[in-house]
Order: sequence, then structure tokens, then C-alpha cells
Amino acid sequence: MYYSEDLIEEIRLKNDIVDVISGYVRLRKQGSRYFGLCPFHSEKSPSFSVTPDRQMYYCFGCHAGGTVFNFLMEYENYTFPETVKYLADRCGVTLPEMEYSEEAKRQADLKGRLLEIHKKAAKFYYYQLKQESGRDAYEYLRNRALTDDTIRRFGLGYSGKYNGQLYKYLKQEGYSDELLKDSGLITMDERRGAYDKFWNRVMFPIMDGNNRVIGFGGRVMGDAKPKYLNSPETRIFDKSRNLYGLNLARSARKSNMIICEGYMDVIALHQAGFNQAVASLGTAFTPQQSLLLKRFTQEVLLTYDSDEAGTNAALRAIPILKEAGLSVRVINMKPYKDPDEFIKALGTEAFQQRIDEAKSSFLFEIEVLERGFNLKDPAGKTAFFDQMARKLLGFSDELERNNYIETLSQQYHVGYEALQKKVNQMGIALGGVRPVERPRDVSSRKKEQEDGSDASQKLLLTWMISDPVYFREIRRHVSPEDFTVPLYERIAGMLYEQQERGDLNPARIVNTFEDSEEQRRAAAVFNAELKTDTKEELEKALKEAVYKVLKNALEKRAKELDPTDMIGLQQVVGRRRQLEKLHISLD
Repeated sequence: MYYSEDLIEEIRLKNDIVDVISGYVRLRKQGSRYFGLCPFHSEKSPSFSVTPDRQMYYCFGCHAGGTVFNFLMEYENYTFPETVKYLADRCGVTLPEMEYSEEAKRQADLKGRLLEIHKKAAKFYYYQLKQESGRDAYEYLRNRALTDDTIRRFGLGYSGKYNGQLYKYLKQEGYSDELLKDSGLITMDERRGAYDKFWNRVMFPIMDGNNRVIGFGGRVMGDAKPKYLNSPETRIFDKSRNLYGLNLARSARKSNMIICEGYMDVIALHQAGFNQAVASLGTAFTPQQSLLLKRFTQEVLLTYDSDEAGTNAALRAIPILKEAGLSVRVINMKPYKDPDEFIKALGTEAFQQRIDEAKSSFLFEIEVLERGFNLKDPAGKTAFFDQMARKLLGFSDELERNNYIETLSQQYHVGYEALQKKVNQMGIALGGVRPVERPRDVSSRKKEQEDGSDASQKLLLTWMISDPVYFREIRRHVSPEDFTVPLYERIAGMLYEQQERGDLNPARIVNTFEDSEEQRRAAAVFNAELKTDTKEELEKALKEAVYKVLKNALEKRAKELDPTDMIGLQQVVGRRRQLEKLHISLD
């Protein structure tokens, strides 16, 4: 898909990257940059940087990086045209009719066609629910106390008793087997041919924040396994980055969000007026989902099932939510298993009371911890207080820690000073008070393994955009052809062209790359760390980098020369002699 480079640049310049990213990440200014917790991987110390003068972001932890366009494409899972339109609307730029490159057209068409298939599948399932063949499924939903309005609002449906019904319908609509396979709704194998992913199931459409159907969950009618089945991950569906019901909950205008364990819990809460309820999609709660919630609320209430599995799920979710900067409380469902059962039995007022009385996540963790000890036994009680003290060390803020010590001393009938002393002793024994270790989300991005030459080439490119004096001195010795990494050679060539025009613009260079991996690497190039204090140290570091780059370029050229090319060999030898006399001056 093609827009003119000047139009893209106009839109980029009118959307300050700090303003845009501040809507997603809490940023704090440090020197000339802004830093915050990276939204693309889980971390405790801010390594995500935004540089206003370069209009780029970069994470020193997971190496995500790029311009405002890259950020929205990765965070919101937008296509490039969707990103351009969003930013154009944001700054009031009117877009012309688009021209398409073949690859961009193919990608946009693929995503659009998959969304189209899912929309038609949702309508098909809804239609089947209203037919005689869907009576059992419809009665199941009605027996779960769902109204027709709720069924319609959530688009609930039925996948049909017999396998192959959806496949037959979509084929009649003109979709190819390859596209249907990519949708995740149809499975293909050599032995069975094409068959539906879902059949004889009550269907729950999963929608993104723009109310587009991106996947499905299916609850089997009968005793077959698995009881619940979700769509596989596709070009439009990523379980870890979506939440069931968020398309409705995001506009709830409530002071909190409620996280449930299943589809029916979400639907039951919405029907009861608690329209801020969402659920994870059949997987463990993820850091990406916590960051998604952070955009809409500062407080999260957990209503996982009250059984052991639900308790463990809550314990896993709590640190992830806290790491995202969210306040977490836990709603007590007992004596009922889940919100659906609770509301049916006691009603909405009782559930609102449980929300008002929800326990802080830390006190919930202590309550669960207590279950593992016999408090009637002195040794068991002492062991419990030891573990409690260890957990209290997780509060780096002394006032917050002392507030919890006071609450727990009253709850467990132990002196405040005695518990505080135990906490302090535990802190000394463990090497001081320190924050609780949080589970880390291992990024899928692999750190690049660089040799000294690659690092030096990146360093030179960063220096070139940092100061005109640096650029002048580097250009005196190094040409784009001396950068042996093809990507760096391209970037250097574009920088030299921009410098000649008097328009040095690294963000514009990053935007010229269509491949997302190249964009990430290009952003990394302009974020190499420059650790020098004095002019002498800088000149020495710059000389070492220039020397390594030129030496590597000469070695590469020597290897590529034909042994009979005497003129070429002489030129290499001559440049080697010059290299030994290299002098760098920033005067």
C-alpha cells in the first residue's frame, strides 16, 4: 500500500511520538529522553526509551524500536494503512486515495478477507442457533438465564450438529481452501480432507477493540472433550494480546475492570450490569493482557473460580498485573464457585457488596499462604510468620510495608513491634529489603550476536546523527561502502544524502524500510550507547570505531579481490598504510 513519502512525513511530524506513546506507557523524562516500562515485554526497571529529537523509541531490553508508526502497528496490531489513517485522523490530515504495492495489497487483502470470513461465520452460527437444529443450544443458553438481548449483544451462536456445515457454506461464498485454512476455522489433512474446527458447540465470538470478530470459543454440547475449544492463533487472532468482552468493557466508564475465568462469567456479569468484566482466552493471564487493561483502568478485580485451580490462576495473575502498575483486589466468591453462580443465587446487590469488600491482593496471598500451615502448632505458626515476613519484604516503600504489618498484626493477634522486628531480621538475613522478584515474560526476540565490527558500525551511525562535528569527522574518513553490513550501508548512504541537503532525519530513514525486522534493526542503529565524558575520551572512542570499521572493510575487500588484480591489491595495501596514520580531531 503506498502513500507519498512526503505525506507520511507530514503525518509523522504532526504526531509527536512522546504524546502518542504517553497514551500507552507512563513516561518520565531523564535528560534528553523519556523512559518507561516496555509495553512489549515484562520488566521491573524501565528500559523503554523515547527520544523526542529523533522521534523514535527503543527498548534496550527486548530491542523493540522504530517510529510512531512502528509503535502503533506492534501495540495495536494495526496494518500500516490502518496506522496511517489513525494518525492522520488524530492530527487532522486528509488522506488521498491510496495506491498499493503488490506485497502491501496482498497483506491487507489477506487480513481483510480473514475478518470477512469470521464475520460471516459469526452470522452463520447465530443463524444456526435460531433454527430447529439449534434448539438444544438455544435452550442451554436460556437455561443459563441469558436473555435474548444478551444472546444478540454477544452474538452467541451454534456451530451445527454435523461436521462440515460451515465449510460448505464458506465454499459457497467463494472462499478458497487455502484461505479457509488460514482462517483457523477449517482444518485440512490428507486423510479426512477439509472439516470444521467447531461443530456441535455453543459459539462465543471473540472481538477486538474495534468490534471485529477475530476468533471463536466453543462450548461442547454433551460430554465430549475438550469442554471448551478456542480458535488457533491466526493473522488476526493472538490470544495473549486480547481479552474476551473488552470490546464492550472498554466503554463501561467504571473505576475498575473485573477479570473472570470464562465466557459465561463475563456474559452473566454484563447482563447483571457489571459491564466492566473481561476474561482471558483459555490461556494463563499474560503481561500483554495486563498492559491492555492498563489503557482503560488503574484497578483490577479478580473473580477467578474459588476452587484450587482458580486460586492458583489468581496467584499467577497478581504479580503480572502489579508489574504493569495496576492496583489489584480479589473478590471472594464463596460459597459459590464463580460470578455466574453467585449472581444467580444472591443477585446483583450482593455481588456489588462483594466488590466493595474485595480484599487487597497481598492480603489474599497471605490468606492462601496460611492454608499451608497448622496455626494451632507453635512450630507451624512460627514458620507461617517467617514466610509472612519474607513476603512483607516485597514492599520497597517503608510506609506501605508498615501499614500491612499493622493490618496483619491485628488480623493474626501478634504484636506490631514483634512482627516488624521479624521483618527487619528477615531483611538483614536475606541481604536487605528488596522488591519481590516478578515472573518475567521472555521476549521472543533474540538478541543479536554482534562482533566488534558490527557494533562499531552501529556506533558510527549513532554518532553521525548526534552532532554535526562528529558527522563531519566521520565522513572525512568513512564512506557508505565501508559499512560491510548491508543494512548499515543503506542507512549510511541515506544519512550522507540527507546531510548534503541539510535535513538530517533518522526517523524518516526508519520509515523507508517496509520489513518490520529491518525497521527494528534500523531503530537500534540510532540508539547505540555513547559512554564518554571528556573530549579526549570521545576522540579516542571515535578513532577506535573508525579504525575497526575501515580495517574490517579492507579485510573484506582483500578477500573478494581476484589474486591477479594487482591494482586492487596495491590500493588495499595503500589504504592499510593510511589507516595506521589515522587521526581524529573534533576541533
